[in-house]
Formats: sequence, C-alpha cells, structure tokens
Amino acid sequence: MRPRKIEEVIGQTDLIGDGKPISMMVAANTLSSMLLYGPPGIGKTSIAQALAGSTNRRFIYFNAANGTKADLQNALAVANTEPIVLFVDEIHRLDHPKVDLLLASVEDGSVTLIGATTENPFINLPPALRSRMVIYELKPLTKDEILTGLKHALTDTDRGLGHYETAKKIADDKLDYLADRTNGDLRLALSSLEILVKSGAPFDEEHIDATLGAGASKIDNGEDGHYDTIAWYCEAIKSSDVNAALLALGVLLNGNDMESAIRRIEVGLFEDIGVANMKLWTPVIDALQVARDVGLPKAQSVLSAVTVAMCLSPKANASTKAIEFARKDAAKDDWRQPDMTRDMHYKGALSLGHGVGFVSAHQFPEHFWGQGLMPKGMENKTYYRPDTKAEAKFRQINDGLRAKMYPNAPKTKPLPADERGCEPKKS
Repeated sequence: MRPRKIEEVIGQTDLIGDGKPISMMVAANTLSSMLLYGPPGIGKTSIAQALAGSTNRRFIYFNAANGTKADLQNALAVANTEPIVLFVDEIHRLDHPKVDLLLASVEDGSVTLIGATTENPFINLPPALRSRMVIYELKPLTKDEILTGLKHALTDTDRGLGHYETAKKIADDKLDYLADRTNGDLRLALSSLEILVKSGAPFDEEHIDATLGAGASKIDNGEDGHYDTIAWYCEAIKSSDVNAALLALGVLLNGNDMESAIRRIEVGLFEDIGVANMKLWTPVIDALQVARDVGLPKAQSVLSAVTVAMCLSPKANASTKAIEFARKDAAKDDWRQPDMTRDMHYKGALSLGHGVGFVSAHQFPEHFWGQGLMPKGMENKTYYRPDTKAEAKFRQINDGLRAKMYPNAPKTKPLPADERGCEPKKS
C-alpha cells in the first residue's frame, strides 16, 4: 500500500499539495537532498518512494543501523549509470566513515539523498551532513487522514484488502476506534487492520487493542517526542495549568515513563516553587518515594496528587536565578575571597593573614555577627532578589540583615520581569 506517486501520499499537507515545497520539486523534476524528521509511521519512507516514482528515479533503501560501508558503496555506484533516490533510514546512526562517503556524492549532486530519522536532527546529526540537506519536520497524521488510509486499504482490490470478505463487514465506529488509538501512526493502523482482516478475528475494541499492544503510546523513550512531553509537563506545572500538567503526565505514564515525571517533579520543586512554599518540600519528596515503592498503576494516584499540589502552589524562582547570577560572577577573575574567610586549620595560616579578624557568628546574640563577607568591591552585589508575596517574609529578613552588614549598600530591588525567566522564543 505504499504510494507510487506523490499525489497518493496521505497527510503532510504543509509539504505536499499545490504550491507546497515537495510537490514543487516534483513539478520541476528537480529533487534536493532532504531530511524527513518525525515520529514513526507517518510517511517518511512513503514520501521517499513516491518522490522516486514521480520523478522516474530508482529507489534504493539503506538502513544506517545495520548496513555496511560496502552496501553503501554499492548503492552509490548505481548512480553512475542511472539517477537514484538513496533513502537512508535511521540516518542519525550513520558512523563517520559512512558520513564521509555520502558527503562527496551529495555535494556533487550525483545522488539525491533522502534521510529519515525520529531523532532531533539539530542534536543527533553531524553538522556537515545536516547543512547539505533541506530539513522537513513531518507531523503525526490526523484522525481523518488515518481513516482515509484505512478506508483506501479496505477498498483497494489490487494492493489492499478489498478482496477479503471480512474487509466488507467492518463497522464505521470500530474503524473510528482504530484511528483514534493509533495516535497519528498510519503504519501501525494499517498493520492492525491487515492482521484483523486476514485472520478473520472479530473487529472489535478488544481485538484492536490486542493487535496494537503498547505501540499506540504518544511517546517513545529516547526519541524527540519524549523530551517534548517532559518539557510540556514542566511548563504546565510552572504555569499552574492543572489540566495541561495532568494530560502531559498521562502521556508519560502511558509510555511507562514514571521515572521521568518523578525527576522533573524533584527539579521543579526547588527550581520553580523554591522558598515560596517550603512546607511542600518534605511531603512531595515523601510522596515520590511512595510512588517508587508501589510502582504503576497505583503510583498514578500519587503522582496526580503531587502534580495538582505543585500546580496550585505559590511559585518563585528567585533562589534559582540567584545561583545563576552568582555563578556568572564566580567565573570571573576580578575579585578575591576575603582573607578572614580563608582556611586557617593548618600551622602558618595566620602568618599569611588567613582568618585574621574572623569571629564566629555563634559568639553573638541571636548568632548574628553583622560583618559582611562579600569580596572587596562587591559589597553592593545582590543575587537573591525575591519578587513574590509568598517570599515577603524572606525579603523582609534578607533586607534587615543586609542593612546591618552593608549599611551603605542600596536596598535590594525585586527581580524585573525580563530577568526572571526566558524571553519568548521566536522562530
């Protein structure tokens, strides 16, 4: 059921159709080397085969995971006698010798290279190869597009399932259920359909689920979508959007990735909530241990409760930004640690001036000395700059102590909005 011409490809309407880049290449009979990037089962191989068919080029398949250098050399040799589309599946797994072999052929235009990957090419592909390819991100198919593919397979008597009597007895609502369950993966949907039609098994929800197994998860560990979901989960908690956070958590748990959710909760507890709600620290840490102890599916209730609590908690990241600012100054070499704070446990330290004048704060009432310990010339530096009502208590204490240690320093100002987080990204 692979498409033979580009017009037969289902989905990817941003790339295929009137005035779209891939269709324009076909119309001009001029193919650029390209990288097709996206989740499994959405048409990367199909597009490559359709491009070869539509432009009368020979299609040669090479899998970077298990193909040898000799196999690649043989494929490239074909280009000396006829135009080819060399399709490299899992292109992110090419080793350096194979990359070097491809570069010359791509550079001189003797080969049209179409690579496919589920990994982020900007992270996992060598820059030398990536820079010679047009990168197209493919999207999961919509439910209607999946249904189009399924119905075509059921009615096609030439290459599809149209000559099976069982194909004519499938109820629309069950086909709809299959399209819903495959999360934009047409290959998975067609595979399930073929198994059920050819086996004669009942086409119902139970048997559909049995053929899909765990393949219908929206994430696949180690692939780009996995990190997208984690990022979504973190940002939803930070933004106090309970429903978005729970949906993202559901995607992670459906992919059996409880541990990623737990790690992000642990980080977010201190990075995004911080001292605004210190009472939440211990209960959350204890709850995460319970989640690890009981495991899924019972742990989902624990993680749901923690997610809700963190979403609805006051947020503050002044302590997170404070250490970022401090580390920037720590990396500079234009300051010197005060001598009185230097190590003096060894004989001769005092003769070097180390520890001279230092007095333990525990010797003073309320265990407060009142002596500032910032390096000379940095007395006015302020790293911790609380900016929320939830931190009012800490701001008051910090301002009071600082005024005693540095009476001539200006009052601490809250962090301005442009320093609290990242600027909105622009494409």
